[in-house]
Amino acid sequence: MLKLTKKTDYALMAINYMAYRKDSFIANTRNISETYNIPLELLAKILQKLAKNGLIVSQNGPKGGYTLAKEPRQITLGEVIRTIEGPIQIVRCIEGDTTCSQTELCTIRSPLRKIEGKIITFLDQITIDTICNENIEKELTVN
Repeated sequence: MLKLTKKTDYALMAINYMAYRKDSFIANTRNISETYNIPLELLAKILQKLAKNGLIVSQNGPKGGYTLAKEPRQITLGEVIRTIEGPIQIVRCIEGDTTCSQTELCTIRSPLRKIEGKIITFLDQITIDTICNENIEKELTVN
């Protein structure tokens, strides 16, 4: 089953929290944690990961916190998932995992590679702006 972890859910909630505040607004980790009932330490680690990968910017100081590094329309769901989860993949063998005993006989690797490519392309088309505005149904169609 393909599904996102809670860490990715929390990352998306935090980015959404930052996305539609005033330009001068700096999101405080504690406020995000309390707003969405996210464990503070876990959220802090998630935000550090997002900052390290350039999706958000850390502001130091007593009134510090986080802001988006880019406009919401420039951050994709695929970027957030890869930042938190690592590479997007539906099966390990596509990445060259040789521990599978079916590697020599496998007839589904190529079709799965195509499916995976379409999933990645789709996730890279969905922006934070699209998600936050709930226009996903009318803006994106699966071909």
